[in-house]
Amino acid sequence: MSALPLVLTVFVACAVEAVEALTIVLAAGLTREWRSTFQGMAAALAVLAVIVAALGPAITLLPLTALRLVVGALLAIFGLQWLRKAVLRASGHKSLHDEASAYLREVTAAKAATAESRGRVHDWYAFTLSFKGVLLEGLEVIFIVITFGASQRNVGAAAIGAAAAVVVIAVTGIAVRAPLARVPENAMKFAVGVMLTSFGMFWGAEGAGVSWPGGDAALLVLVPVTALVALGYTALLSRPAGPAPVPASESQEVPSS
Repeated sequence: MSALPLVLTVFVACAVEAVEALTIVLAAGLTREWRSTFQGMAAALAVLAVIVAALGPAITLLPLTALRLVVGALLAIFGLQWLRKAVLRASGHKSLHDEASAYLREVTAAKAATAESRGRVHDWYAFTLSFKGVLLEGLEVIFIVITFGASQRNVGAAAIGAAAAVVVIAVTGIAVRAPLARVPENAMKFAVGVMLTSFGMFWGAEGAGVSWPGGDAALLVLVPVTALVALGYTALLSRPAGPAPVPASESQEVPSS
C-alpha cells in the first residue's frame, strides 16, 4: 500500500473517534468549566503519549509475517464489530448514532453533577469526563495508527493521517462550538468497518502464508466485495417480516352443524 491510501484510511477511521471525543470535551467545557476540562484532556494525552512510546517501537520490532498475522486478526475482529453495528443501524435494528443526542445526554449529566475540587483541579467532574473521553477514543486512534502503520512499516504516514483527522475535527469544533451532528458518522463507521475488515483479512492471510493474486492490488477487489456483502446483509435485514403462517388446522373452516 502506498502512503496516500494509508493516510486516507487512517484519516477516516480516526475522524470518527475524534468526533466522539469532541462531543464529550464540548459537553464538559461548555457546561462546567474549560480549565478543568483542558486539564483532563492534557492528562489523557500524556497517558496516551506514554503508551505510544512504550508500545510503538516494540511492535515495529516484530517480524513482519507474525506482525501481519496478529494485526490482521485484531483488525478483522475490530472491523467486524464496527460493521455489525453499522449494518444493524442501517437496517433499522439499532438506533442511529446521533452526536446531538449524545451531547445532550452528557450535558444533562454534567449539569446534575455536584461541584468538587481536588488539588489543583477546580472541577473534578469536568476533569474526569474529559479525561475518560479523550483517553478511550485516543486508545482506539493509537490502535488504528500502530496496526496500520506497523503492518506497512510506515507508522509515520499513519500518524500523519491520524493527526490530520484530529486537527480538522478540533478546528471545526472550536469554530462552531457545538457537536458535529451533521457529520455522516454512521456512513463513516460503515466505511471504516469495511476497510478494517478487508485489511484485516488481507494482512491476516498474508501472515498465514497466503499469496494474494496481484499483491496489494487484491485489495481493490476485497474491499468492494466486503462492502457488497455488508450492503446485502443490510438489505436482507431491512426487509419487513412477512405475516406469520396460519396453522392448517385453523385455516380450515369448521363445518356447520
